[in-house]
Amino acid sequence: MAFSRRARGGVILMALALLAGALWLDRPESAAASQSTDYAYVHADFTQVAARVPGTLAQVLVEDNQHVAAGDLLATLDDRDYAAALASARAQVAGEQAAIDSLRAQQARQAATIRQAAAVLDGDDASLMLARAEAARYRKLAAEGSGTVQQRQQAQSQLQVLQAGRAQHAAALEAARRQVDVLDAGLRQAQAQLAQAQAAQAAAELQLSYTRITAPIAGVVGHRALRVGAYVAPGKPLLAIVPLDRLYVEANFRETQLARVRPGQQVRIAVDALPDVELTGRVDSLGPASGVTYAPIAPHNATGNFTKIVQRLPVRIAFDTGQPALQKLRVGMSVQPEIDIDDDQE
Repeated sequence: MAFSRRARGGVILMALALLAGALWLDRPESAAASQSTDYAYVHADFTQVAARVPGTLAQVLVEDNQHVAAGDLLATLDDRDYAAALASARAQVAGEQAAIDSLRAQQARQAATIRQAAAVLDGDDASLMLARAEAARYRKLAAEGSGTVQQRQQAQSQLQVLQAGRAQHAAALEAARRQVDVLDAGLRQAQAQLAQAQAAQAAAELQLSYTRITAPIAGVVGHRALRVGAYVAPGKPLLAIVPLDRLYVEANFRETQLARVRPGQQVRIAVDALPDVELTGRVDSLGPASGVTYAPIAPHNATGNFTKIVQRLPVRIAFDTGQPALQKLRVGMSVQPEIDIDDDQE
């Protein structure tokens, strides 16, 4: 029995529909006009606050969920040990400064000693000039018979005494000049010790300042573990500060979705906690590696068995500013972003 015209038309339409469906199924996922995922969460680059020095908490000045500004005082540690260390360092600096002052005074006194020794030597030179003249005169008189041998000998002896005295005084002058080098070396050593003491004082001041724990950024206090009287160790997180004014979305898209995703494309964002609100944003950047790449143990086995798994790569999405609903967002909330691929900014 032959098919009627209507039946043949239905068969053709069905065949065309099956062909269109086959072509649609063979179409790559990245060719879609939009890409979405429910594997996405609200994030913020929050900061963990930890103590820089060990100590006992003396004051806690913030509460959970409190807004703080950068530089606000969060807590203080018992600073008595650090204050005592600073006082000791300051005393050491004062002692080294006193040593330098003493050496400089000795240098000034040594300069006067050198001038005094030089003046004595000048006097010796004048006395020697007279003694040489006297010795020469008495030698001449003795040779002529006008003077006695005793006078000549006395004049000669006086000349030798004066020469010995001058040599002694010249040595004293040289020693005084050499002492200047000794004092200069001592001064340089004292100055080095002063610099070391000042560095120790600066370190003690820094350690004391660390007993005041301040907020490094502005945000909201969370995960607070501060209790008065508790002992804290350096590096142990005490609280977190979350900058709620700098939230973003980290969405993990399948690698097969990302062929046409570009920074700048518009994104519509549905928030599970806000069912009647749709936020907007822009693709900020694409991650350099899949999440599993950073795993400490690679998921690849060595048995020869292989099961291909589509990987996911993080896409960072920035919220558009000026949206009142952003005030209701919190880190960790689940969202469903949908990227408008046709809104290509290239």
